[in-house]
Amino acid sequence: MAAHRRLLLLLLVLTPALSRTVLGVSSGGQTRKTYIFRVDHRAKPSVFLTHAHWYSSAAFASAASADAPVEPLHVYDTVFHGFSASLSASRAEELRRHPAVLASFEDRVRQLHTTRSPQFMGLRARLGLWSLADYGSDVIVGVLDTGVWPERRSLSDRNLSPVPARWRGGCDAGPAFLASSCNKKLVGARFFSQGHAAHYGVEAAASNGSVEYMSPRDADGHGTHTATTAAGSVSYAASMEGYASGVAKGVAPKARVAAYMVCWKGAGCLDSDILAGFDRAVADGVDVISVSIGGGNGAVSPFYIDPIAIGSYGAVSRGVFVATSAGNEGPAPMSVTNLAPWIATVGAGTIDRNFPAEIVLGDGRRMSGVSLYSGKPLANNTMLSLYYPGRSGGLSASLCMENSIDPSLVAGKIVICDRGSSPRVAKGMVVKDAGGAAMVLANGEANGEGLVGDAHVLPACSVGENEGDALKAYAANTTNPTATIVFRGTVIGVKPAPLVASFSARGPNGLVPEILKPDFIAPGVNILAAWTGATGPTGLEADARRTEFNILSGTSMACPHASGAAALLRSAHPGWSPAVIRSALMTTAIVTDNRGGAVADEAEPGRAATPLDYGAGHIALGKALDPGLVYDIGDEDYVAFMCSIGYAANAIEVITHKPVSCPAATSRKPSGSDLNYPSISVVLYGNNQSKTVIRTATNVGAEASATYKARVEMASGGASVAVKPEKLVFSPSVKKQSFAVTVSAASAPSTAAPVHGHLVWSDGRGHDVRSPIVVTWLQPM
Repeated sequence: MAAHRRLLLLLLVLTPALSRTVLGVSSGGQTRKTYIFRVDHRAKPSVFLTHAHWYSSAAFASAASADAPVEPLHVYDTVFHGFSASLSASRAEELRRHPAVLASFEDRVRQLHTTRSPQFMGLRARLGLWSLADYGSDVIVGVLDTGVWPERRSLSDRNLSPVPARWRGGCDAGPAFLASSCNKKLVGARFFSQGHAAHYGVEAAASNGSVEYMSPRDADGHGTHTATTAAGSVSYAASMEGYASGVAKGVAPKARVAAYMVCWKGAGCLDSDILAGFDRAVADGVDVISVSIGGGNGAVSPFYIDPIAIGSYGAVSRGVFVATSAGNEGPAPMSVTNLAPWIATVGAGTIDRNFPAEIVLGDGRRMSGVSLYSGKPLANNTMLSLYYPGRSGGLSASLCMENSIDPSLVAGKIVICDRGSSPRVAKGMVVKDAGGAAMVLANGEANGEGLVGDAHVLPACSVGENEGDALKAYAANTTNPTATIVFRGTVIGVKPAPLVASFSARGPNGLVPEILKPDFIAPGVNILAAWTGATGPTGLEADARRTEFNILSGTSMACPHASGAAALLRSAHPGWSPAVIRSALMTTAIVTDNRGGAVADEAEPGRAATPLDYGAGHIALGKALDPGLVYDIGDEDYVAFMCSIGYAANAIEVITHKPVSCPAATSRKPSGSDLNYPSISVVLYGNNQSKTVIRTATNVGAEASATYKARVEMASGGASVAVKPEKLVFSPSVKKQSFAVTVSAASAPSTAAPVHGHLVWSDGRGHDVRSPIVVTWLQPM
């Protein structure tokens, strides 16, 4: 096991060198990159008033034998202590030798993980959590994203009470954004461009107008959408050009929003800016932080060189709940990102609303798809020629890449385009520019049957892999293939729901398999929320349409649902820690759909999803208000966890920014599985076919005296699970009880596939405290 862990960490430490960088050139001709330095803040000489003065002083440089003072891009002093700077490799190496520098790492680019959903999660007006939490009033949600469009109705402060007196934030003025743009709803707006400017060049960072703003104003739309998903005010008569019409509101509609612009349209998000956003948000006084950002492609790094993990630890240790998106690289296994155990990692599920479209073929067959096209429909009963450019045009033509389609072959026809390699909506623009009349976007094996709606620029719809294959076969084997597309609008009450979205990233955890990720799923498919006024609903430069609301899909949309849920729970239970809030969301999550069956996987119709797909399940806020038992975790528990996975004390200090010491070795080797996590993930190595983990439950139910009995439900064979004791008795004087869970297997199964199930503690009074169990076998190296 130790050898396996060392090899895994070695591979992960090397990962940052593979990330894409755009480089500057120093005055000495050396290539420059941006580096982030973690500094022991206690080492500051008293002669310097601030750490910023110290870092930029000749004294700091000379202590590292450097020739000239540093010019910091960012100075961090809340969730992290240190600075970032654009330097040559030789200068960076000099600074690493400074006696107060604990660690350094290169800046990297991360990507965004791009109204009925509150009700789908169990929220009801004037009842339950919405009522008891006063809709999240006075809770402040910080959103690290692309900024905000402050004029939207979803950011109106009508009928809100004054801004909480504890708020220390502000509103950064800049191009197209006045300090007065903030109000009692949008209580703060800041932007961070230094890392972006150093990475891409000042001229690229300074572009504005229709492309970008050097201010908190959102030119992309993603930030406005996520912020108002979490905490948007009530907006009547909302829709996206007629789709999903009704009353739009965030999960916590009375919560306050603080926007921190750390991401830029088309350019991603720099680690140095993200860390600055965390630092400022916590200093400003937010209660919840929502981060729909990740590395992509299942990218993982050790926590001590991951700014999202470092920044979120600093926030959580100060009582701030942090939610992050799991990533959109599903359904591939081990694709989940944002793996730190102190954050909530959120996957995406469908809701019971859909936007169907039908493809009617010339032979009478009908195929089901989805679309958000709102323009002039195809003429009734008019059949158009159907054409698939992949038959003769090669791979680029099959994908409808730019300049790949021959206009003479597609003019006036419905064109079939394969999904992948370019944005879905961009393919429609290619077809339109080539003279095509309409488009069908066909999934391949990578996307299976998972569908999301798009606001296409021409009549178009998406179909799953099976329908796409049938459609292409019809086009290839019919002398004169014809078709038309019929758009059916908005349908409510779709069953089954939820499904795990096909794109939602999956476990197991590629960094620490003993921690199950994602933690849970939340609505993330076809979500209506407010949108920017700077770009159309497709986000394409050529799309001249402007809409107040847009419908998007992604774990980016699921994450703010969890952030809004956390805001409600914080309002209802102000004394709950971030770990308790996450525990309440996890142990009350549902694993059945609206038909009463097991939650299924959208990527593979008919296959029941597992905890590796959905974590603890789909959040159900009607239950999370009163979870019965919770699993709390404190700073000392996280330190013990990091010690158990082999992190050295100085590496842990980079995260905790306080001295730590790992305990001496004992006869019982500590394991990452021992963290008091609401889920249980056990890894059995080689011939070690038994493992015991400990959990401690805290009674937060209304009844101080309560008895809970254990029930184990394993979905498949291969391992047995025993719980001792099988009964937990709580009283006014006994609020915490510990228990042991022992997982045993006679031998590893021949397929070595994980087995899974659940541990449920029930009090017979409506509390069923459910923890997923996953057992994985690995061979030691």
